[in-house]
Amino acid sequence: MTQHVSPPRDGTDKVPSTGELPAWRTVVARADVRTLSLLGVLAALIVIGGITRPDEFLDTRNLQLVLTQASVIGVVTVGMTFVITSGGIDLSVGAIVALSSVWATTVATQEYGFTGILFTAVLVGLGCGLVNGLLVAYGGMVPFIATLAMLASARGLALQITDGRTQIVSVDGILKLGERDSYVLGVPPLVLVFAVVTVLGWLILNRTTFGRRTVAVGGNAEAARLAGIDVRRQRLYLYLLSGLCCGIAAFLLIILSGSGTNTNGNLYELDAIAAAIIGGTLLSGGRGTITGSVLGVLIFTTITDIFALNNLQSDVQQIAKGAIIVAAVLVQRRTASTT
Repeated sequence: MTQHVSPPRDGTDKVPSTGELPAWRTVVARADVRTLSLLGVLAALIVIGGITRPDEFLDTRNLQLVLTQASVIGVVTVGMTFVITSGGIDLSVGAIVALSSVWATTVATQEYGFTGILFTAVLVGLGCGLVNGLLVAYGGMVPFIATLAMLASARGLALQITDGRTQIVSVDGILKLGERDSYVLGVPPLVLVFAVVTVLGWLILNRTTFGRRTVAVGGNAEAARLAGIDVRRQRLYLYLLSGLCCGIAAFLLIILSGSGTNTNGNLYELDAIAAAIIGGTLLSGGRGTITGSVLGVLIFTTITDIFALNNLQSDVQQIAKGAIIVAAVLVQRRTASTT
């Protein structure tokens, strides 16, 4: 009598062998090829930076600066990853960061000190996310149009609040967090916040019902609805999450710059979408990876730093980012067509 061997639960067609693999081969076999590729690209960039500008690039202060800059856009990217995984898009993240930062740094807000700035930034981000979510989930608007309208409105309101001027922060508690004395074992506080947001985002997406519902909505919204998922409410929650991440990022940006201005968050939507896509999140929805998105952020931030150290113009950086986005989408389409 032939014994039937059931297939593994991970969706692959491979039948597990009876022999026990070495530990290192097990780790490699389970590792995501895309993640390993991104790590390879990041390693190559570090080598390039070390060769072209060894003294400046490999300096501890520069590496700390790279991680600090990655923290702000990284928090935004975590929220963007959830939205894209659900099949949506959020073009307003940069404008929400700008609005949150200027609203939180007005003279009236600074009178409430550290707590006032923090809560204002977060509440403004949540408010904008709520509007986006209501328009998309219950208003039936296409995410592209709804968030594009929020982009224009938030930028306009930020400009109106500041009247085109930079608002300087005078709260000591905020300013001290941007100083080197506040570093924990050489790690800037902003990086620690980014690490916490990343871990929480990974756990929510991969280990909770909320994460599974997000993937289900992005994969097939109608099937998710028939399975009992409240698709509209889920989408509302996702845009609230994106707004929350924008509010946190605005607070980090205030710490980093010590000010609030209507130009904050410029092109953050491009950077966040690009980082999520090259990290492996499907633009059509149904698959998302927080780890890949974080690596994407680190890659883009490292590229920007290398370009800056080599005195290359910012327009060249944008061209390079655009080319990377196109290449990533083409790879995703080819991969999808062969599976």
